[in-house]
Amino acid sequence: MAEIQDITSPMTSLERRATFSLASIYALRMLGLFMILPVLSLFSEQLEGATPLLIGLSISVYGLSQALLQIPFGLLSDRFGRKKIIIIGLIIFSAGSLVAAISTTIYGVLLGRALQGCGAIAAAIMALVADLTQEVHRTKAMATIGASIGISFGIAITLGPILAGYIGIQGIFYLTAILALLAILVVLFIVPNPKKSIVHHDAELVPTQIINVLKNTDLLRLNYGIFILHLILTASFVVLPLLIRDAGLIAEHHWKVYLPILVTSMAVIIPFIILAEKKRQMKKVFVGAIMTLVIANLALSQLYQQLIPLVALLWLFFCGFNLLEATLPSLISKTAPGDLKGTAMGAYSSSQFMGAFLGGVIGGWLYGKYGASAVFLSTSIAATSWVIVALFMQTPCYLANLLISLESVREEQADQFSRELLTIDGITEAKLHFEENTAYLKVDNQQFNKKYLQEFLFSWDANHLK
Repeated sequence: MAEIQDITSPMTSLERRATFSLASIYALRMLGLFMILPVLSLFSEQLEGATPLLIGLSISVYGLSQALLQIPFGLLSDRFGRKKIIIIGLIIFSAGSLVAAISTTIYGVLLGRALQGCGAIAAAIMALVADLTQEVHRTKAMATIGASIGISFGIAITLGPILAGYIGIQGIFYLTAILALLAILVVLFIVPNPKKSIVHHDAELVPTQIINVLKNTDLLRLNYGIFILHLILTASFVVLPLLIRDAGLIAEHHWKVYLPILVTSMAVIIPFIILAEKKRQMKKVFVGAIMTLVIANLALSQLYQQLIPLVALLWLFFCGFNLLEATLPSLISKTAPGDLKGTAMGAYSSSQFMGAFLGGVIGGWLYGKYGASAVFLSTSIAATSWVIVALFMQTPCYLANLLISLESVREEQADQFSRELLTIDGITEAKLHFEENTAYLKVDNQQFNKKYLQEFLFSWDANHLK
């Protein structure tokens, strides 16, 4: 009799090692990208050839190369190996950081930032996580990596101005290159080697499924949302560091604005996350957070010249931004069928990076031609368009993803196994993929009990395996 899985068991030590080491790689890379965000517009003014448009482009150009290359890198990792592609991506990222560090013109910084984006390893990292974790623990592992991105963003926004004061913008680029090289050492010596690599429908974009994602209007609404959110973020950071400086706070002290804003805004949104998830008021909270962005940006267009109103409105902006950053991936997970999640997340990430790219371009152009007020007016209009789109979204189904192994199920037993799974309280969807030995379940956690599913799996093992 085959050994049956225990879906109630904790992660193994190897799974924890894989999860946290890969999360650290993601965080080290994103730390380097994010540290530049609050300081690049301040220091790029000193570069030869700098204009507001080119400064905005230098902030956001990495998003274009990320959007174009993240899917090809993921597909290449299926063919040539996850670790090889991750290392190649980190080398390219490090090289881009060095190009930016030695540049004395805005064009060199543009080239370096574009090269940084070419190290598009996110999809390959997610695929490697899937290779190294049991099906039942995979969602938890990916959530850990997602959390590492949020943490690195908060640290980077705070740390960037401090480091810029000591080592300058060139020093930050050099540091970013070093962090990428450290990440390579983590890949080589800490991340375990997978026994085999296969395509995982929950973790990777599957080209044949793209049309199904594009036909899902609710997923398209969410993709539009992340596009607008990061367009607003990047456009805002073209001008915000300059405005804070002009309002009387020198660049080295900008962390005194960002740190309390990020910490307190994160604390404020916790009750709203609970309301959205536990009390099942997701759509109301979601639309309310977008309206917060509208109000904050509209007010910033008129009140950006004095430090106290500027800081207060920036805090309001980050309350909305952080809440949306937390709820959007949750909505993607709820909306996409379990075996379409990887493809849905691939389209979502591409939308995010394209939004970041266009945000820098639009923000830089508007600031140079019409001033800061025009930037915030445009972002408030963009947020308003998102409110309209979000109002038509379906009320989300409050379903979680759960993956189980098909180790003890033969392919000819698929229909029977699916039918019996769906008789268990809380399981609403079951899709079986024998090519990757995985069943994708959608479950309602208010009704679902893992113990009952575990009992069913043991019973199936006893009754159907000879």
